[in-house]
Amino acid sequence: MVTLFIRHDVEDYSKWRQGYDENVSVRTAGAVQADTIYRSVENGNNLTVSHDFDSIDAARAFAGSGELKAAMAALGVVGHPDIWFVEKA
Repeated sequence: MVTLFIRHDVEDYSKWRQGYDENVSVRTAGAVQADTIYRSVENGNNLTVSHDFDSIDAARAFAGSGELKAAMAALGVVGHPDIWFVEKA
């Protein structure tokens, strides 16, 4: 199992969350097995999102997909996200 983490700020968490919940098809098409959303306690518009995949290839394909980039832009992601991959040791 490989986990992709994406950390970014959003303009408005409520708007972002509604759009995220409505875009489940993007995650399903991208082979996301599970996801979790974390909000900073100091800034509710600062998010870290995790997505689990069966392989690093699937995780990298999702992270680089045009669908993800378009969804992030439409949902008010601010700046360039930090993206990293991990696997359980």
